[in-house]
Amino acid sequence: MGNFDFTILEFYHTLAESAGNILTPIMEIITLIGEKGLWLFLLAFILMLFPRTRRTGVCIFGAVCCGALITNIILKDTVARPRPMVAEDPIFREWWEFIGSPKENGYSFPSGHATAAAAGMFALVLSESKKYLFAAVPYVALMCISRNYLMAHYPTDVLAGAIVGVVSAIIAYFIAKIIFIILEKYKDIKFFAFVLDFDIRTIFKSKKKYKAKH
Repeated sequence: MGNFDFTILEFYHTLAESAGNILTPIMEIITLIGEKGLWLFLLAFILMLFPRTRRTGVCIFGAVCCGALITNIILKDTVARPRPMVAEDPIFREWWEFIGSPKENGYSFPSGHATAAAAGMFALVLSESKKYLFAAVPYVALMCISRNYLMAHYPTDVLAGAIVGVVSAIIAYFIAKIIFIILEKYKDIKFFAFVLDFDIRTIFKSKKKYKAKH
């Protein structure tokens, strides 16, 4: 492990000592929010319920799935890097014990949390507007910081995860674009038309009309 990783983790340990571990619960909440990319899947599902945002939802869903495939299925087992908390160097175990965060299973490189955060947020930016960068960048940064602060990953793990996430978002963006080009081209097919035009709001409108009549 290089000086880059050591220096940054040492900084977070010093920060934890100075703050008296007051930041630990905050970091645990941030990392819990990003667990398995679940809230991003929920966001994608909600966006897919409306015609205007359906493509964005598909892009976010595809980006997070692509990132999980690259990170968790391919890279983690291939690189097989132990987490700082189980590293041979005892200093990292001491820092982790000081933080008091739960022990995590699996390999360290790259960070799944960072991958999911970058994939979902960058997919949102690509599909909607650059204005979402103001929310996306801080969210991804906080996710990366929390994973390092809790000694669950090395800084190079979260950096690699963020890169994989961005690449995954780009791949998902173009795949979603192709999917919707095909749907538009063959929208005379009922199923394709349904996928393009379905709007969850029509269900609630129909229910209101039914209640009004009865």
